[in-house]
Formats: sequence, structure tokens, C-alpha cells
Amino acid sequence: MHYMIHTISVAKPMLWTDRIIVILVTLSFMFDGGMKMIMPVMVAKVTGWHTAIVVGLGITLLVSTSLYAIPHTSIQGAILITCYLGGTIATNLFPKAPVLYIVLAVVYGMLLWIGLFLRDAQIRAILSPRY
Repeated sequence: MHYMIHTISVAKPMLWTDRIIVILVTLSFMFDGGMKMIMPVMVAKVTGWHTAIVVGLGITLLVSTSLYAIPHTSIQGAILITCYLGGTIATNLFPKAPVLYIVLAVVYGMLLWIGLFLRDAQIRAILSPRY
């Protein structure tokens, strides 16, 4: 099969906004995943999870974020990170966790998809309202 690749020029403000969002989200998630790998005991005390689970979550977040940072696999990475954030929100609903944890997960999820929306014309076509 042969696929035609269409290149679409993107306005510079949209391109730079996308780059800034992707860099901020990627750095934040890499830092979070790295902390789960480097200091699992401290993170386990704060979250209440077992150390092995914290390390697994760190690996999951680092792999998902790496996929998101690569343009060819960014959609798969965004889907995996969205699932991760959904688990974060669900986990923080049960204990009396600060509402800030839930708000941050929602904001990061929105930024994640806004970055993809600005970067990828196919995502814009799928997510744009149809009348």
C-alpha cells in the first residue's frame, strides 16, 4: 500500500504554542516518573502505595511520556498518559486527598491533548466540531 503524505503548513504562533506545551508536559511527566524511579521509598510514603507499585508507575509514565515526545508515536503516548491520569484521578477520589491533585491531573490531561490538537492536522479534523 502506498499512502500519500500531505504536509500542511502551520501558523508560527500555533507551532510555538504546541512546542511550549509539549515541552512543559514532557518535562513534568519525566520528572514525576523519574522521582518514582529514583526515590520510590519517599514517594511510597507520600502516596501510600507499595514501593514496587511506585516503581512500576514510574516506568509506565516514563515509557508513555517518551512515546508522547516522539512525533510518530505521540497519539499512542497521549492515550497511555490519559489512562494513567484517569487512574490518578480515580485513586485520589477515595482517600481524602487534596482537590489540587485531581485538578492538576485534569489540567495536564487537557494540556496533553491541546498540544496534540495544535501539532496534528488529523487530530484537529477528528476533534473539531461538525455542524
